[in-house]
Amino acid sequence: MTATVTTTGPRADEAGSGGRKGDGGARRRLPRIPDRIRSGGLPYLLLLPAVLLELLVHLIPMAVGIAMSFRKLTQFFISNWGDSPWSGLDNYRVAVDFDAPIGEALLNSFVVTCLFTLLSVGLCWVFGVTAAILLQENFRGRGLLRTLFLVPYALPVYAAVITWAFMFQRDNGLINHVLHDQLGLTDQPSFWLIGDNSFVALLVVSLWKGWPFALLILMAGLQNIPREQYEAAAIDGAGMWQQIRRITLPSLRPVNQVLVLVLFLWTFNDFNTPYVLFGRAAPENADLISVHIYQSSFVTWNFGTGSAMSVLLLIFLLAVTSVYLVLTSRGRKNAGD
Repeated sequence: MTATVTTTGPRADEAGSGGRKGDGGARRRLPRIPDRIRSGGLPYLLLLPAVLLELLVHLIPMAVGIAMSFRKLTQFFISNWGDSPWSGLDNYRVAVDFDAPIGEALLNSFVVTCLFTLLSVGLCWVFGVTAAILLQENFRGRGLLRTLFLVPYALPVYAAVITWAFMFQRDNGLINHVLHDQLGLTDQPSFWLIGDNSFVALLVVSLWKGWPFALLILMAGLQNIPREQYEAAAIDGAGMWQQIRRITLPSLRPVNQVLVLVLFLWTFNDFNTPYVLFGRAAPENADLISVHIYQSSFVTWNFGTGSAMSVLLLIFLLAVTSVYLVLTSRGRKNAGD
């Protein structure tokens, strides 16, 4: 019996240990599929839905738009785009021919958009940085003011702009009621949604809904500035304006660089505000390039020319963004040196 035990015991142990070693070696040589995904492919798998949506929403329509800009795609070829004749660069020549009506209208829209963007972004930044600095101090009702200031940014764009459109009505709008009926600042009720005043109305609405975003970003940036710097500056005799100039603005430079770029791109491409405020036919003084391209494409049914204008706008924005990033990066390097 003893011999039997000594003979069979080690074989069983060796078989068991050999099986375990074999299983372990097999697992090391051939990892299971879930282990492979968990170790290296899971991040890419999680990014896949976002990549697919980006392709469907942005990249594929962009490629289709670029292809359309090289075709004479008008209302006669809507049913079958593939039959539209190849036009080469003719659509681009029509768009940049500033002596012709189409090119002249596009140039006017571009100038109006540049002026509108410059004023809107500048005023949004001034209002945002002023309110952010004032709200850094502790006072009664500061939380309520922060909430009220951020309401325009939280409201849906369409609801906010439609409300402003009612307020700008000539006969029964709140703006004329206050300026003409109550304060007597105008001789007669003004037309705000047509004529020269349309640019002012568009700028007011853009400023109202845009500056709270600047406030939110700048308040977050001010949280990173140590209070000790202000205390040391106050001990040295620096006043409020000197503290803002020497401490606040230099410390906010990285935040301002990103903020200005984002506001520029949003404002220059803004379509919802002028479209909801004025409708399809925006006044000449408030004819932003986004609405102008829409009219050239979906009102006149000339999709080829409209696509060429969109491509030119894309090239312009890419060029401005690249130059801006190069200049700001050089400024950071010089400041670091």
